[in-house]
Amino acid sequence: MDNVKQTARQLAALYTENFGGKPSGRYRIASKTVRDMTNRRRLYPDDVQALTRALLEEGFILVDMDSFFAILGANSFVNYRRANADLVSK
Repeated sequence: MDNVKQTARQLAALYTENFGGKPSGRYRIASKTVRDMTNRRRLYPDDVQALTRALLEEGFILVDMDSFFAILGANSFVNYRRANADLVSK
């Protein structure tokens, strides 16, 4: 993917845009739209991995849901409960 960083920046910028009845925050975007943004007919696993890494550098998480992608802020996960080794070894 030639323009991974540019696409990642565009997706990150959408996080702060007002749309869908919300001033900002997580959103989903169709795979076709991401393909169009990257000027690709197909997105291969390597392409998705590169985009995932580029978005992580921007502070966002990309979740591949097959027909669409979900974009979430990485800070969303800070307050999640932690499962430690003792808990999972029961």
